[in-house]
Amino acid sequence: MSWEDKLRVVEPYISGEQPKMDHMIKLNTNENPYPASHAIKAALEAITTDKLSIYPNSDAEELRSALAKMWNLDDSQIFIGNGSDEVLSLSFLTFFNGQTPILMPDVTYPFYTTYADLYGIKYKKQPVDDTFHMQLQSYQEENSGIIFCNPCNPTGIVEPLDFIDALLASNSNSIVIIDEAYADFAGQTAIPLLDKYDNLIITRTFSKARSLAGIRLGVALGSPLAISKLYDVKNSFNSYCVDYVAQEVGLASINDQTLVDLNIAKIIATRNWFGKELEKLGFVITDSQTNFVFIQSPLSSAKNLYEKMYEAHIIIRYWDKPRISNWVRITIGTEEEMRNVLAFLAEFIQQEKMNNSIGIN
Repeated sequence: MSWEDKLRVVEPYISGEQPKMDHMIKLNTNENPYPASHAIKAALEAITTDKLSIYPNSDAEELRSALAKMWNLDDSQIFIGNGSDEVLSLSFLTFFNGQTPILMPDVTYPFYTTYADLYGIKYKKQPVDDTFHMQLQSYQEENSGIIFCNPCNPTGIVEPLDFIDALLASNSNSIVIIDEAYADFAGQTAIPLLDKYDNLIITRTFSKARSLAGIRLGVALGSPLAISKLYDVKNSFNSYCVDYVAQEVGLASINDQTLVDLNIAKIIATRNWFGKELEKLGFVITDSQTNFVFIQSPLSSAKNLYEKMYEAHIIIRYWDKPRISNWVRITIGTEEEMRNVLAFLAEFIQQEKMNNSIGIN
């Protein structure tokens, strides 16, 4: 038996493409189109090289305290990691150790199944309905945990707080992880339920609303006991996972919330306008409460739409997967970018109408 026979074999998560092309409108990875604040630039300029020769604070205590104050929580309820993907990965290791499968929607962030496969965790996908909403009865069977994103990536759909309350109440013996990567664009969060349920874990990110995808900062919120166990696992894996630069930048972002809120408002306004214009063109669109829209073309396959947009250097996201293979996801960029996208889509629809009228497939 060779060393190759002893390798761990997993199917990795495939992130959105980072193409290298000129004159591109990149709308495939839900990045914020607006730059972070000048306060962050100042924080970076203040960093001296002598700070980089020593290890950072292992638990990012100053940033942790700032986040706790912002959300009106105790410091012991905050966990900080190297991007929300790492936070989720460590959460799988910490909380999902039962004998029965964990439960998740069949349309959700695909990294969840990657983590489960990597760590040998049994899982079961529960079907969402035809409008992509979760069904409460699907989560009332025995399980070793539940995970879902709210709002959902890729559909943008939000489950209301009364649904989450009922789900938590009926799963008191399991950890329920709610991935709120896009909650800043929805005007809703499950954070108020932390006082009521000690089995609730909420994850957040600095990558979306805070324009800091390049820094890699993620957060988990939960009961002091649950968070302490998460830190135990983190410190058994990588005790210095959040670097000094990321901590300083994250703190500067928290201290300049005004610009973050302005950028969120601009993205929501553009999303709402863009969605209405898409509907005028005949596109089917979900009620997205995120910084992206999830759409279906009335005259073309999703794959064809994706390919035509790619040829025009408009990069969006398409998955050839069950239930969503005829949908594409488009990140909300600047208003100018979305006007250019809308112009392309209007021309695309006209061309498809002509093709259909003369029988071109």
